[in-house]
Amino acid sequence: MASRLTEVIVDCHDLEVVASFWCEVLGYERAAAGEGWLAIRTPGQELSEDALAADAQPPALAFVNVPEAKAGKNRVHVDVTPTDRSQAAEVDRLLGLGARRADVGQVETPWVVLADPEGNEFCVMPEADGAALMPG
Repeated sequence: MASRLTEVIVDCHDLEVVASFWCEVLGYERAAAGEGWLAIRTPGQELSEDALAADAQPPALAFVNVPEAKAGKNRVHVDVTPTDRSQAAEVDRLLGLGARRADVGQVETPWVVLADPEGNEFCVMPEADGAALMPG
């Protein structure tokens, strides 16, 4: 048996700002919160241990307050792929939500590198067309 990806954890200073941004990006909703953390996931997903063990579900994003500032390029990042618009239109939408363009040393790539409101880099892949691309 193998493990399954259930959550990606993102360190941040402002849980509300970062979680709200990612809810808008992914169409997720707030799922759970506690002292210093907040998790978002696909609408309608059950959070019980039984449901998580039984179903292959998209991973949650969990945001955790940390005191230190971000330093350097992320070692792990999220790739997003537009489902109902072009890559360019999705980049424009994300910039309107508060993302900004990021330079992590990429040269000519089919993906666009952006950063969320706290500087966490992520890639916007070309719209889904069935072609396999190396992730950004």
